Amino acid sequence: MAQNITKSSKQIVKEALSSIPAISVEEALELVDSDSHVFVDLRDGTEQAKTGVIPGAIASSRGMMEFHIDPESPAHKPAFNQNKTYIFYCASGGRSALAAQVATDMGLSPVLNLTGGIGAWKKADGALE
Repeated sequence: MAQNITKSSKQIVKEALSSIPAISVEEALELVDSDSHVFVDLRDGTEQAKTGVIPGAIASSRGMMEFHIDPESPAHKPAFNQNKTYIFYCASGGRSALAAQVATDMGLSPVLNLTGGIGAWKKADGALE
């Protein structure tokens, strides 16, 4: 008997995109050196190594993010325990929207999703390291 999938991945991404505030690449470019914003790269390590990351970004793969945010977790990253605005991004904006929704549910706030992800960032000549 086949599984009865009731929501497509496209649907859940669309719902996450509509519930999480977005930030444009143009707005985000001005925040790279901001003391009040933190970029969070949700791509996996091989993707990060291939294209680089936004300078100063926290590397937190989509599969580990919840553990990195949770202060009770042995994998906790203190960078998530700051009174700052977190800007989540991935390759194109889908995974980061899903991650931002979960992070918000966990209590991380405020969280923004970078529209278009690293693809849009590269098109806008955003810095990478």
